[in-house]
Amino acid sequence: MHSNQNELNQLVKIYETLLNEIDVGVHAINESGKTVMYNNKMMEIESLSKEDVFNKDFLEVFEFEEGQRSTLLEALFQKKKFTNMRQTYFTKNGKAITTINNTFPIYLGDQVIGAIEIAKDVTKLENLIKNNLNLKGDTRFTFDSLIGESDAIKEVIEIAKRATRTPSSVLIIGETGTGKELFAQGIHNGSEHSSGPFISQNCAAMPDTLIESLLFGTKKGAFTGATDQVGLFEQAEGGTLLLDEINSLSPMLQAKLLRSIQEKSIKRIGDTITRKVNVRIIATINEDPVEAIANNRLRKDLYYRLSVVSLFIPPLRERKEDIPFLVNSFIQKYNHIFQMEVTNVSEEVTQLLKQYDWPGNVRELEHIIEASMNVLIGESIIDFSHLPFHFRNKSALSSTIESSMVGVYNTNNENNSTIPKDRLNDNELNSAVPRGNLKDYLLQAEKYYIKKSLEENKFHKTKTANELGLSRQTLQYRIKRLDIDS
Repeated sequence: MHSNQNELNQLVKIYETLLNEIDVGVHAINESGKTVMYNNKMMEIESLSKEDVFNKDFLEVFEFEEGQRSTLLEALFQKKKFTNMRQTYFTKNGKAITTINNTFPIYLGDQVIGAIEIAKDVTKLENLIKNNLNLKGDTRFTFDSLIGESDAIKEVIEIAKRATRTPSSVLIIGETGTGKELFAQGIHNGSEHSSGPFISQNCAAMPDTLIESLLFGTKKGAFTGATDQVGLFEQAEGGTLLLDEINSLSPMLQAKLLRSIQEKSIKRIGDTITRKVNVRIIATINEDPVEAIANNRLRKDLYYRLSVVSLFIPPLRERKEDIPFLVNSFIQKYNHIFQMEVTNVSEEVTQLLKQYDWPGNVRELEHIIEASMNVLIGESIIDFSHLPFHFRNKSALSSTIESSMVGVYNTNNENNSTIPKDRLNDNELNSAVPRGNLKDYLLQAEKYYIKKSLEENKFHKTKTANELGLSRQTLQYRIKRLDIDS
């Protein structure tokens, strides 16, 4: 008898450990509707303790909207089984919970003695969808919002303005923080689609399964809990759909997106009806599309479809002459928000801002100005002591070198070893490319090699690209970026 009791105690301990270590919520009620099992994960999901729920009537602790019923109570009293059922309810503390449940009655012989629910929390995921669904019928930004006097930014703005004349797809290429969405909104507001909605969706913000239903919509009954839901393509009818970080989508979803763009039609998930859509597509990518294609992060056919118009947004390190204009714009913005009267930054700060390499681009510069203005008390000039501590302690020189090696040498060395050895003449290189800042030297050296190769190949770009180990498209991109006469 004593041995049996030990075995029973050990078995109970195993069950308790298993129950509390699994990554799904478990909630069981007895035949009276009172809680008898409630694991740690369920406590985490509902922000309740065992004392809040144990041996209490289920409906004392949880509430449901009018017309909604508890799957757990339905399993108990109606002897129903539910699989992958979505349910939203409220705790006694007023917290809204959304779960996907598997719920079933517990039988002892022919008699139902309780019910158990295994729940997966999707509350955060649902909130993520709502927060990332960015509907902007009244977009704030136009081309006048784009700040800069450098040739690099002026050229991109001019190309973007030309893109407003047609409904063609646009691919905006640029590092994080360069202002890609500002360009997208500027194109939308200057086009014939300006009277329609502008919908922005970050493709990296959620998994493919959710993105697919979000983009194309769903038909009731397509899967458990599915309702007739309009997707972003339909919501953007007559307007613009901005797909941010398009390279984060899976190849399968990229293929479906390509077909929808080509045929100007979509099918909701689970539906057989094809629906025509009139939507302009603007997509963004935060890396070189050639590298994204080579690494299977972007389908080549989708790239060609999206890049009817391509905009290469230069990083801030390549247009540092725009920093004073941007600084002034941000000061005016936060003067208005903070009710301050800051006029400028000191000469020391100006020099430091120009020396820094800005891996976070314009967004990082804005954050630096905002943070600096937060510590001002009565002063009208931002000086070195007002800058954020982490920024003050960065070495301008080491930042420049590090960024140069990563941003220029690393990302641009597509088979650099294929450059012919007879072109690696140190004396000729040194006379053609003056020594100086490492970043500038690398850029000028790259320009020198490409230009010399073009000349030797009589400006035949395919031959030159093959000799340099580049694709023709990458060579074209670099010729333009380095301002090489070709």
